[in-house]
Amino acid sequence: MATMQVDPAPLLIEKQITRRLLDLYSYPDPRRPGRWIPGYDRAHALRTGRMCAAVALRLGYGLDRARQFQTACLLHDLGRAGLDPRLFGAIWSWAKRKGIPTRPAEWRAAYPRTPYGRETDAFLAQFRRPLEAEGIVMDAWAREQVEMRLGYERRLARQLRRLRPRLRALGIEWAGWMERIMLYYYYPERLEQAPGWVRQLAEILVACEQFEAYSNRRRARDYYARTKESLAEAFAYLETLRCRGVLSGPVIEAVGELVASGSFDRVLKEARGRAVTPRERTFVRSIVGREA
Repeated sequence: MATMQVDPAPLLIEKQITRRLLDLYSYPDPRRPGRWIPGYDRAHALRTGRMCAAVALRLGYGLDRARQFQTACLLHDLGRAGLDPRLFGAIWSWAKRKGIPTRPAEWRAAYPRTPYGRETDAFLAQFRRPLEAEGIVMDAWAREQVEMRLGYERRLARQLRRLRPRLRALGIEWAGWMERIMLYYYYPERLEQAPGWVRQLAEILVACEQFEAYSNRRRARDYYARTKESLAEAFAYLETLRCRGVLSGPVIEAVGELVASGSFDRVLKEARGRAVTPRERTFVRSIVGREA
């Protein structure tokens, strides 16, 4: 009798519900009334959600908590619904070349007089003209692309308000901590007083989301200006986040153990378009445990 294999990066939510959740990434096109922009980040969100569930279960969280956590992970990029890869990439590639901060905390560090939550407005006030001189039309739609990074909290809140009835219709019990962990990467200060388990789930989401992004060939092509995906670079970035106090050793170690064991082989192959090589697996095994 054949034995049933357990998915090492599991989908804990019913497939039909998962499809409905990922459909929430579709966004009404303001430039073409009656049309919708397909959700750019759906495949990334699905892979991230599967990885997050695996890490949470490995770190001892129960099935019910892991399932609720996976729901938030599937929607973690909802604040970027409607992303225009060409325009988004043009704005933020220009900013990167100019050394301009692209995240709220970094912006406030560089421009401390900016009122909290008004980073998008400050960016546009200072850089609208230089961007337009580069041929990038900074209209209302371009503002949305800026808001997707520098004003992510506001945009996510708007999306959740708009979609809350649809979440209720799906039987989703939405808790405040779910939105807070979705914001952790851009707003780590919001979890300074949070319970330890909330902070750790937020860390898991950031670790898996960033690890997938560093392995995501489509994102690399569209707006990261990257030509090849590297596990070494992905783990180097996670280590950078650990040094900044955003991630902890146990979370990075759990990710490394799952990669080394082959648990993420399928999701990484989907993201990269190629399998993890023996040399890469040897590298990951060499670093597992160093973060403990």
